[in-house]
Amino acid sequence: APILGYFNLTLTNLALYSVLVILFIITLHYYCNNKNKLVPSKWQIALESLFASISSMVREQLGKEVYLPFIYSLFCFILIANLFGSVPYSFTITTSAIVAIGLSFTIWTAVTILGLSIHKLHFFAYFIPSGTPLALIPLLVLIEVISYVARAASLGLRLFANMLGGHTLMKILSSFLYKMFGASFIIAFVTLIPFVLFLGIMLLEIGVAFIQ
Repeated sequence: APILGYFNLTLTNLALYSVLVILFIITLHYYCNNKNKLVPSKWQIALESLFASISSMVREQLGKEVYLPFIYSLFCFILIANLFGSVPYSFTITTSAIVAIGLSFTIWTAVTILGLSIHKLHFFAYFIPSGTPLALIPLLVLIEVISYVARAASLGLRLFANMLGGHTLMKILSSFLYKMFGASFIIAFVTLIPFVLFLGIMLLEIGVAFIQ
């Protein structure tokens, strides 16, 4: 859409599916709200169970729930985006490296800033393991710093690589099976065996979407 004759606003697949994912999450939570009825619906029970599980993990890792809304929102966004990608002919947001690495780098930066603001200079004690001999401190500090900085990209790359690899595998296998089913009747009948295996891989990919 031309704007003032100089700029163009283009709706890409990434932008479109980002909006769709957000709208779906809002709609899902609104539908599962159940309007505060005494007897909750099955959808509300499922959503509350998911929220309780994430809340329990946050309490175990952080000891408090101050960051629970952000972590829960991020969890829902990544999960729904991964599941959207399992729908045929759709687009997976998390197969975009800029999205996956952008999320991990942004969160890493926020965690670093919070660590410095809350713990001040004690934050740097994180890079020195307890009980480390004095002679090994420079080497271990260097290793810990490199490991900590690498997390800014490694977390996003893991999400990106797992989703892209799984979808690429399904694309290759589905194209091969499509050609096999289009052959003679005998070959199509024999192809039912690898097709069952393909369905198993699809279920595995859905499991990866939840794990990631």
